[in-house]
Amino acid sequence: MIPDYDSTGFLWIKTLHIIAVITWMAGLFYLPRLFVYHAQVAPGSEMSENFKVMERRLLKAIMHPSLVVVATTGFWMFPVWMTSGWMHLKLLLVAGLVVCHVYNTKWQIAFANDRNVHPHKFYRVMNEVPTLLLLGIVPLVIFGAKGYLFF
Repeated sequence: MIPDYDSTGFLWIKTLHIIAVITWMAGLFYLPRLFVYHAQVAPGSEMSENFKVMERRLLKAIMHPSLVVVATTGFWMFPVWMTSGWMHLKLLLVAGLVVCHVYNTKWQIAFANDRNVHPHKFYRVMNEVPTLLLLGIVPLVIFGAKGYLFF
């Protein structure tokens, strides 16, 4: 069933989607920053153990649930724009964010097991990847949804 773009129900789904995107992105920005600091402390130290708790809670209590809500509401809204080229490009960039999420999960598990293999500079670079993807996604959504993009 294709939702009615102007219905109140659709607008509430869209609102929930945007809120979930914001919380998910907050995690995608903050977790690699925690890894930067975590990579600079000795494994097994008190500070390392504190970072482990922070990273686990951020991932499991905020990022994973937010991603589920983003995906659920996004798939529900997708039929409205499914023939638009801008949406396909946006989804490709969103797939990049999902890849970031998966790698953040992998790195969190490595830190939790004191098996991090990357220096703090690696995480500084990885911290910027979601920002670059977001710089592509937001204009696509703003201009594409208004019909200003012809692809």
